[in-house]
Amino acid sequence: MRAPAAERAVRAELDAAGLTDPRLRAAYAACRDLHAEHGRTYYLATRLLPPARRVDIHALYGFARHADEIVDDPDGAGGGDPHTLLDALDAQLEAALAGAPLPGSRPEVLAVAETARRHDLDPALFRDFMVSMRMDLTVTGYATDAELAVYVHGSAAVIGLQTLPVLGTVVPRAEAEPHAALLGVAFQITNFLRDVGEDLDRGRVYLPADELAAFGVDRELLAWSRRTGRPDARIRRALAHLVARTRATYRRADPGIAMLEPVSRACVGAARVLYSEILDEIADAGYDVLGHRVSVPNRRRAAVALPRLGRALTARGLQVARERVTRPAAG
Repeated sequence: MRAPAAERAVRAELDAAGLTDPRLRAAYAACRDLHAEHGRTYYLATRLLPPARRVDIHALYGFARHADEIVDDPDGAGGGDPHTLLDALDAQLEAALAGAPLPGSRPEVLAVAETARRHDLDPALFRDFMVSMRMDLTVTGYATDAELAVYVHGSAAVIGLQTLPVLGTVVPRAEAEPHAALLGVAFQITNFLRDVGEDLDRGRVYLPADELAAFGVDRELLAWSRRTGRPDARIRRALAHLVARTRATYRRADPGIAMLEPVSRACVGAARVLYSEILDEIADAGYDVLGHRVSVPNRRRAAVALPRLGRALTARGLQVARERVTRPAAG
């Protein structure tokens, strides 16, 4: 049950997006709830977007979150065999993208298919995403960064490419796409570094084995540190190396923010700062991500978001003024 203020916010976003079909409104609202519950950093940044654009980001997040839940916690995703659940999700997605949703399709599927239609998203992006989700059911580690890159393309780079048409660009989209993909990858690798312990509990390691080995680290050492709660200098050095490389990925992605429409820059800028500050928290914790989960404090989230809110509102006002000037006269 949503609080009254949240209910009003949901209606305002759906109205701004011009969504009138009750079934679609309910589907988008369900995605927003998922986003608010599970994607704290990304959700906060999304609040800086104009209301009409938020619904599509909620839909993209909601679909990805549900698929991720199937591979990480199938009981929480409805129960059953995860392979069967992914097959069902894939069938629903393909049908909905083709404009003929299957009876009983999940709300996340209905919403993301409508977002794909509204923004003419390439269906191949969704297929690549599902390939990576299937990899999670069979692959437990990656020997090299090149192997990991195959997974990360579908699980992260395509997310950046899906969101780009929603955010809008001031340059040809193809010029901004490499930066959007890189930012998605940087976010994903940041999550991997933060969640090494939790992923290890699920039997997975999302860090390149050869790069860990260069520092004398293997899965057994990670498991020992996780089990005992004792840090290890070799793990610390390996993680410091991977954190530094991820910071470089953020820097390579940064030029893309200025390529976005002004009304979207505050959102992406806030997400970039907050996600990259997870790396700061990892470093400040002595790279001990196996003993506890690091996070950016709420006060810091607010300190990053609030100044950008003013800039976002200014950008929206300027956009509205330009639209009024360029709008054809009636009659």
